[in-house]
Amino acid sequence: MDRYVGLDAHAKTCTLAVMSRSGKRLDSKVVETNGRALVDAVRGIAGDVHLCLEEGTQSAWLHEILSPHTRELVVSVPEKKRGAKDDLRDAWSRADDIRVGRVQTRVYKTPTHLAGLRSAACAYRLATQDVVRTKNRLKAVFRSRGIRSDSGVYEPASRERWLKELPSGSRELAAWFGEELDGLVPLREQAEEWLRKEAKTHPIIRKLRTGPGMGPIRTAQLVAIVGTPHRFRTRRQFWSYCGLAVVTRSTSDWVESKDGGWVRAQTYQTRGLTRKRHPVLKMIFKGAATSVIEQLPQDPLHQHYERMLSSGIRPNLAKLTVARRVAAIVLAMWKHQDVYDPHKHLVVTDKASVPTPAR
Repeated sequence: MDRYVGLDAHAKTCTLAVMSRSGKRLDSKVVETNGRALVDAVRGIAGDVHLCLEEGTQSAWLHEILSPHTRELVVSVPEKKRGAKDDLRDAWSRADDIRVGRVQTRVYKTPTHLAGLRSAACAYRLATQDVVRTKNRLKAVFRSRGIRSDSGVYEPASRERWLKELPSGSRELAAWFGEELDGLVPLREQAEEWLRKEAKTHPIIRKLRTGPGMGPIRTAQLVAIVGTPHRFRTRRQFWSYCGLAVVTRSTSDWVESKDGGWVRAQTYQTRGLTRKRHPVLKMIFKGAATSVIEQLPQDPLHQHYERMLSSGIRPNLAKLTVARRVAAIVLAMWKHQDVYDPHKHLVVTDKASVPTPAR
C-alpha cells in the first residue's frame, strides 16, 4: 500500500498532505518543525511512504532525518505557477508530483560524511565573494573621483598614500571599506586553511588534484559539491550539470526528400551554454582551463588548444573545449580512482569536442 506525501516546510511549522495511489486525498496535518515530531508524523502514515519536498534551507536536514523512514524521498525544484498559493496547496502539489512522476528536477543530497567538507567549501566560497565584493567597492570609490588606483589600495601599508588623493567625504568611505577588507582577508585565509584541513580526510582529493589545472582548492570544492561521480552516466550529463553544455533549438525538423521520403532538416541553432547549471562547478572548470592555457605549455590539453587556434576556432570556444575536456578527464579519474596520466588521458579530437558557435 503506497502513500504519496507532500511536505511544505517553514521555520516554525511543516504541512504534510497524504495521497493514495489513485490520487484520493486522504489526510493533511500541520506539524511543528521539530525533528522528533516530523519523524513521528511520517512513521504514523500506514504503508510505503513516498515523500516529496521542495529544495530550501531545511531540505538537507529533512532529507537526513526522514529518509530512513520512507521508501522514497525526493527533493525537487518545482516549476513556478500562477494562481492561488498556500502551504496546503503546495503540499498537495508535491504529493501529486511524486505520485504521477512529474518531478523534473531532483536535487541530489550528499552523504553525511561530506558535511564537514561542504561546510568548509561554503565558508571559503562566501569569504572569497565578500573579499572580492569589498575590493570592488573600495576601488569604485577611487574610480568615482577619476583616480586610477592600483592594487596598493588593498594593502594597509600603502593605502594611506592613496587615501590622501581623495576629498574628505570620499576618503572616509574608502577608509571604512579598507577596514572592512582588513577584517575579511584573515577570515578568508582561515576558511582556506579549514578547507585544506578537511580535504586531507578524503583520499580521493589527493588523486583528483593531479588533474590538469586542478589544485587542492578546486578539487575540494568539486568533491564537496558532486559527492559521487556515479551520479553521471556520461560526460555529457556532467557537462550539462557544470554549465558546459550547448543549448540547441529547432523546429520543422522533417522535410521531404527527392525520393518522396522524410529526412531530418538541419534547422537547429545554438543558443549558447545552458543556464541551468551549478555556477561553482562552471567556475572551477573554466578556471582549470585558464590554468592549462596559461601555465601548462607541455600538457596535451594546451597543445590541443593551440591546434584549435591554428585551425581558426575562436579563443573563447577553444577555451570552452578545454574546460569540457578537463571535466571529462576528472570524471573518468574519479570513477576509476586514477591519478592523471597525460598519455592515458590523451586528448582525441572529435566532432563533439568543439561546440558550434552561437548564432
